[in-house]
Order: sequence, then C-alpha cells, then structure tokens
Amino acid sequence: DLFGSLEPLLPGLREDGVAVWVLGAGPYPPGALALQELLDAASEELRPEDVWEPRDMNDTCLYIFTSGTTGLPKAARVSHLKAVMCLSFYELVGASSSDVVYLALPLYHMAGSL
Repeated sequence: DLFGSLEPLLPGLREDGVAVWVLGAGPYPPGALALQELLDAASEELRPEDVWEPRDMNDTCLYIFTSGTTGLPKAARVSHLKAVMCLSFYELVGASSSDVVYLALPLYHMAGSL
C-alpha cells in the first residue's frame, strides 16, 4: 500500500546507497529488493559460530528509533550485552517458550521490543 509514496524516492535512495527491501505481495517498484525471494532461497543450516557470534559484546547488535517526543526521531544503539541482559528477564521470572507474554509497551520502545 505504501509503494506508491515510496516510488518517487527510490532513485535518490539508490544514489545514496540505500537498499530498499520489501516483504509482502508484489508487484514491487523498480529498484526494490524482494525479501521473500531471498528468504526462500536461504539455507536452513546455521553458519559456523565464528561468523555470527559477536567479537565484542559491546558491539552494536541493533538500532532502535526513538519516537521523537523530545525532538526528531533518532537511532539509539543497543549492544549485544544490553540485548542479552533484556532477554535475561524472562529467565529471571521463570518464563518458558510455551508462555504467552502480554506486552503493554509499544514495540518501538526498547523495553517493548527486547
């Protein structure tokens, strides 16, 4: 549904080296990379640990974007260590993969997404 508003921006994004990946039913605008095709072609086997294991737990694991309540939205860096610490909460409270967790926080909030 949003492709129409994105299409005029694609040439500028490509010039800036920004890749636009889409997931969902096509057709896709020219220059957009169909993520589902790549996922379907990907191997089910895990790569060796030395490829995906972080060299340093303080390295960046992911970026979340602030909601912009105190200014423009901006990227906030989350380290591997912070992500693991957030996931440790579930172990602390004895949660398992069969539990259902009700999340009242928005997913763009770090405490909600992790």
